[in-house]
Amino acid sequence: MRRKVTVVGAGNVGANTAQKIALKELADVVLVDVIEGVPQGKGLDMLESAPVEGYDVRIVGTNGYDETAGSDIVVITAGFPRKPGMSRDDLLLANYEVVKSATEQAAKHSPNAILILVTNPLDAMCWTALKISGFPPRRVIGMAGVLDTARFRTFIAEELDVSFENVTAMVLGGHGDTMVPLVRFTNVSGIPLSELTDQATIERLVQRTRDGGAEIVKHLKTGSAYYAPAASTVEMVESILKDKKKVLPCAAYLQGEYGISELFVGVPVKLGKDGVEQIYEIKLESAEQAALNKSADAVKELIEVIKRKMQ
Repeated sequence: MRRKVTVVGAGNVGANTAQKIALKELADVVLVDVIEGVPQGKGLDMLESAPVEGYDVRIVGTNGYDETAGSDIVVITAGFPRKPGMSRDDLLLANYEVVKSATEQAAKHSPNAILILVTNPLDAMCWTALKISGFPPRRVIGMAGVLDTARFRTFIAEELDVSFENVTAMVLGGHGDTMVPLVRFTNVSGIPLSELTDQATIERLVQRTRDGGAEIVKHLKTGSAYYAPAASTVEMVESILKDKKKVLPCAAYLQGEYGISELFVGVPVKLGKDGVEQIYEIKLESAEQAALNKSADAVKELIEVIKRKMQ
């Protein structure tokens, strides 16, 4: 049986995610969007690339969910960007409605699917998808840590003028200003980062990582990042569909790990055919744990707003 991945949201992140899945021949793709004609047009355009690119997957665009039935994975990228005058809570509640609707449809048409959330605020949207779908926590995962870690690795490689491939790093916590780049676990081919550069440089790289998304928004003026977010999402999709069991930092539902309960927070997990197959609880130093707790508290504040909305 052919694998199927649904991508909800045919904007820049969703369309690039769909195309990368096709290029890697991971699965057939259904691209869903509420705007009539957009997913159909983009889906057809990608399909017509197949003879040139050499991939052999089916791609269809739709405004409904009938074509998504039986999906192995549903990636939710749909949502509103933050506009001038819009508060954080306004954005949160607007995207809550989008993710709620998409999750309801995904659960109805693909009850055995794994959900990967990309919509911001990411950690709160994961919690929403978990509660709305009723899926087991292992089948609801957020894409953030892979992206944040990729940014950290990029900045380190550029700073030290070394190959991106040689840089190993990990960023935990919520996807936002309170993310926690773990410098102690960061190295270049096994050489600790602290032995390759000074503390001031490390702190600058950590802050640039936290500001990574905002830096791109500043350049673009309108819109936000999409190439790296799409690539990060597809790395997760590939690990699940191929049962590669990659260990990646993802937003996972914690139930006591790291002293945090009933929240989605970025932590290292093993991703395989069943979704989150293991959460790795590494021993953190007191400062690292405090930073992770602060990040979790920021996520909890958003959840409280959603809970009031759901009452």
